[in-house]
Amino acid sequence: MSKVKMELVNGNEAIARGALAAGCKFYFGYPITPQNEIPEYLAKNMREVGGTFIQAESEIASINMLLGAGATGARAMTSSSSPGISLKQEGISYMAGSEIPGVIVNMSRSGPGLGGISPSQGDYFQATRGGGHGDYRTIVLAPFSVQENYDLTIKAFDLAEKYRNPVMILGDALLGQMKEPIMLRTPKAQIFDKSWALTGAKGRKPRFLKSLYLNEGDLTEHNWKLFNKYQRMKNEIEYDTSQIEDADLIVVSFGSVARIIKSSIKMARDQGMKVGLFRPITLYPYPEADLKKLSQRVKHFFVVELNTGQMVEDVKLSVDKGAQVDFYGRPPGSIPTPNELFEEIQKVYR
Repeated sequence: MSKVKMELVNGNEAIARGALAAGCKFYFGYPITPQNEIPEYLAKNMREVGGTFIQAESEIASINMLLGAGATGARAMTSSSSPGISLKQEGISYMAGSEIPGVIVNMSRSGPGLGGISPSQGDYFQATRGGGHGDYRTIVLAPFSVQENYDLTIKAFDLAEKYRNPVMILGDALLGQMKEPIMLRTPKAQIFDKSWALTGAKGRKPRFLKSLYLNEGDLTEHNWKLFNKYQRMKNEIEYDTSQIEDADLIVVSFGSVARIIKSSIKMARDQGMKVGLFRPITLYPYPEADLKKLSQRVKHFFVVELNTGQMVEDVKLSVDKGAQVDFYGRPPGSIPTPNELFEEIQKVYR
């Protein structure tokens, strides 16, 4: 690494800067609150790095532009927020089926429907279960700070090319709008094989990228190939822990709510309660084996999310049958305080 410097930026701008640092040369998007600072920054700065910014006529157009750019081997990105991501789902499925890399950012807002512009984690199912039609997965990265917005965006481009697959960054309105000092860096360039890319067939045999398989057995074979790739993605599992060594209650949270509950855990510790934090960073692939191993020692887990209960299902599937899993959810429309979450910890702690 080189050329490291610190700057105060908001979360959306950190994502845009991370994309440029990663070598993104194409951005396609459509305005929607609360992620508009991403296209705003890239509209102003993309040309300076020799890239192309296009405000598409719709979310559907922007995801298909991403598909086209990715098919040429270019580093490309799109961003939106919850209902806009819903409109992109067909294109994401086509990209996964055709094995085309690309980075998709969802700075999620409240729903369902138009909902509102407040922070929410209600898009967990949509992100981790594919969201569109067919039997596919996308890698999902969940930052919890402005620094991680920047760092995980850089990582997303590498993972997209490594696995020839869409990668999603799942943030929310809080992470997009807050400001923090971050360390900006020039990452070491990673080289990936792009012999699959469509770069013109002059002087060589043509290449094909497709998701349509009509001959008997071909689609079955292709889907097993994709499945095996998704299994290899488990090598990328990442999570963070805090004070779990002596804990007899583990809080499991991701993203912005994990920031809030760290203060609640400190309050609990000050009262002599042995509480720790397990924070998944990769929501897919999920760190299920690591949680299972932890549950062989700790038998009580408390899942806290800004929704009515989504990641809690993955926690229940991961831990030993003898482990107890409690849940507290906050539907979108307001943000819990550390004091409120401390009170919820007190209710389940025993």
